[in-house]
Amino acid sequence: MAYVTIEGETYEKELLELAKQHTTGRNEGNLSKDEVLDLMKSAKDGPGVTDTELKTLQYIRTHFPFTDAAATLFDKEIASL
Repeated sequence: MAYVTIEGETYEKELLELAKQHTTGRNEGNLSKDEVLDLMKSAKDGPGVTDTELKTLQYIRTHFPFTDAAATLFDKEIASL
C-alpha cells in the first residue's frame, strides 16, 4: 500500500488518486454518488477500513467537491464505518 504525506499527515495514495481521477476529465468536477460508492469500495478492499483509509476519506470530504446527493451518501457511508 502506498501512502502520501500532506501537511505532516499520512493518507492513502490510491484513494486520493481515485478522487482526483473522478473530479478531472469528462465530468463537471464534482464527485457523484457512483463515484462515492467507488471510493467506499476501494476503502473497504481489505479486512476492514484502516485508520489511514478513514482519515483519507475525511480529507477527501473536506478537500474535494461533491454533488449534494453524493455528499449526503458519503456522510451516511462514513457514519456506518
